[in-house]
Amino acid sequence: MAQPAPSGSAQSAIEALLKEDLAAADAVMANNGPILRHLLRSDDNSIFSDEIIARVRGMFQDIARQLIIALAEAAGHSDPQGWAHNAADELADLLAEQPAFLAHLHTLSLEWQLTERLQGRLTLDPVLPPLLQARIAAAEPDVAATAMNLLAAQARFGQAQRRMQLPLVELPAMLFHDALMTMRGFVGEDAGADGYALVAERTLRARFDEERGRLGLLRRVLGAMGGDAAQALAIENGGAALFLSALAMGSGQPREAAIMATTETQFARLVLSLSACGLKTEAIAAQFMALHPDITLPEGLAALRPDIAAAILSDPGAGG
Repeated sequence: MAQPAPSGSAQSAIEALLKEDLAAADAVMANNGPILRHLLRSDDNSIFSDEIIARVRGMFQDIARQLIIALAEAAGHSDPQGWAHNAADELADLLAEQPAFLAHLHTLSLEWQLTERLQGRLTLDPVLPPLLQARIAAAEPDVAATAMNLLAAQARFGQAQRRMQLPLVELPAMLFHDALMTMRGFVGEDAGADGYALVAERTLRARFDEERGRLGLLRRVLGAMGGDAAQALAIENGGAALFLSALAMGSGQPREAAIMATTETQFARLVLSLSACGLKTEAIAAQFMALHPDITLPEGLAALRPDIAAAILSDPGAGG
């Protein structure tokens, strides 16, 4: 990260520096979608063999497969799995054309990559970090039960990521709806096919409950903690999943943006996000030490107010 110029007040200098770095980071993020779509379409796996690309492609194909199986079952097909094997690629391509869908699966892959990196470097358990362990041991039965459900959901998430899969029921409600609408569009306007699609849609909706999914459970665990949810902003305590959800909630950003903030091109976004959550300079430095130990933070962070950091995140032209 660039160092601030010595001119001007400490507050205006750090704000100007972070705005400049955030603008550059936003430009990188704006190019992510088109580049990723190009890589997903490529058949040359010898060149595009990156783990993230493979995982995103695998998740799109798995989601498409689940949708096709639901269609086949609604139509009374004798071999739903075989039909899905033949038809899933085309539907996966349609899903991958949707920027929000692409961003979500991309950032889930980045989250799992971060989780594995923290396990290797900090020996941080990918399923049971200290904070979740403490919540499971809570005296309140509801708190402990929700934490246990999250433990199971996090274990399933890790297993699914290793297999490059994602259950439909783990999608956010908006993307789940988009997936079903894409399925409806995929079958076309033929009355018979649309009828099967409607049956499949009703069946899938009946199985879906966003609050029982992993992302919903993360929100519930943090929400039950109240002001103590800030404990999750120490990643070595909360683990990657709770840290990222707490970072999103505390900074007022989508979870996808919070995940992107942990990547190597988004240092300014991470500083601003942590500051917007109310972390002081020492706590911000501690999180950078855990996530990016080789990065030197800019001088003057103590002058950055949480409200100004939040304003810059929502509007890079804001600030003092």
